[in-house]
Amino acid sequence: MNYILETIKNRLHQEWIIGCNSKYFYQLIQSYLEQLTELKIKINKPRIIIVQKDDNYIGFLAAFLASIISNCHVFLCDKRWKEKEWKQVLNIVQPHLIIGIELDYSIKNYQTDSVLLHQSLIMIPTGGTSGNIRFAIHTWETLSASVQGFGEFFDTKNINSFCILPLHHVSGLMQFIRSFITQGKIMVYPYSHLKKDILPSLNLEDFFISLVPTQLQLLLNLNPKFLSQFKTILLGGAPPWNSLLTKARDYKLNLSPTYGMTETASQIVTLKPENFLQGNNSTGQILPHAHITINQEKIIKIQAKSLYFGYYPNHENKQYLITDDLGYFDYKNYLHILGRNSQKIITGGENVFPKEVENVILETHLVKDIAIIGMPNEQWGEVVTAIYVPQDEKCDLNVIKDAIKQQLSPIKQPKHWIEVKQLPRNQQGKLNYQTLQKIASTYPRQENYL
Repeated sequence: MNYILETIKNRLHQEWIIGCNSKYFYQLIQSYLEQLTELKIKINKPRIIIVQKDDNYIGFLAAFLASIISNCHVFLCDKRWKEKEWKQVLNIVQPHLIIGIELDYSIKNYQTDSVLLHQSLIMIPTGGTSGNIRFAIHTWETLSASVQGFGEFFDTKNINSFCILPLHHVSGLMQFIRSFITQGKIMVYPYSHLKKDILPSLNLEDFFISLVPTQLQLLLNLNPKFLSQFKTILLGGAPPWNSLLTKARDYKLNLSPTYGMTETASQIVTLKPENFLQGNNSTGQILPHAHITINQEKIIKIQAKSLYFGYYPNHENKQYLITDDLGYFDYKNYLHILGRNSQKIITGGENVFPKEVENVILETHLVKDIAIIGMPNEQWGEVVTAIYVPQDEKCDLNVIKDAIKQQLSPIKQPKHWIEVKQLPRNQQGKLNYQTLQKIASTYPRQENYL
């Protein structure tokens, strides 16, 4: 991994991390390298936990690169995790060093290593919304393959990134990796500033930005002119709703919906902005480093050079990934995502896809947010249940029901409606379905399905 250090040396006179002195960044990496070299005298393959402390993203990135260069196993962690989550993580990882946060944990320098590859492994967290945190095992090579596919797809040599997503998450980390590998620039900017309409003094026309749907919605309402500056707006993390896409198209934003996951080192399917602006509402086409097949049940199977090696500590030489996602290709080979197989509702023997119902209800503009789930029922197997945030306090539920009657067949129309002030979403906009089930199971229901 000496070439990583050489790359940093060659850019000492460039401000490629905007707002950070490159010489200082290099010195910080050297400092971490000294610390890790001392640790490696005692331990062959140290396991390093890295957490971004407060707004110190420079320290996080320096520790990350130093861990890769020194051939350690690095675990990226979230500072917002609570005691229960940290206990789970520490039990899984048994780290030799923790950088960025102080934890009540006794480090044992001579713990036995799990059987892992010889090269440095990069463990990226996933699954935190369900309470069961897992680490997808990646390497510098899998992340590099993702960057190569991205660059080829967008025909871009130097990838510039404007990052407002957390760096421990694959969506934020890959923005840094893209800019680093392709000799591009990156600006890490607090999302809290954008929410206050505090904007950077930077020409953004050659930059990519990555957003989740809830962020896109907020920024569209707040300052669409800011978004219009970007070369490309990557949209992922959760399914977007049609009215959101329509609004983005009305403002002529260079939107690029994507499909990917932690296990594939971010996106493997993307819609180019020019296709989006022409009215294409698909998720896009497959990137060069990936291959997708779909079986008769519409389940998506992925092969990719960027594919993970299993969940730590269970290292596998994975050839493919059978996802929980359902989809289909249209006649032009654009991928359309129907939703999750596990979230598909079977009611009265009929399949109902929550995303379709959610989109129709959102199109009424009578709700701010909504989640459709299936709840057990003896007569129907499952019944369609809507957990929603009304547009305002005066919104009459009967008005919402009337608005969707002509848009959805009776089997797809929710039988239960549960009003809440906010849906349980994580920072990427993904719903916590365990919490949704708890909300629905404790809510009094009217058993009338006629």
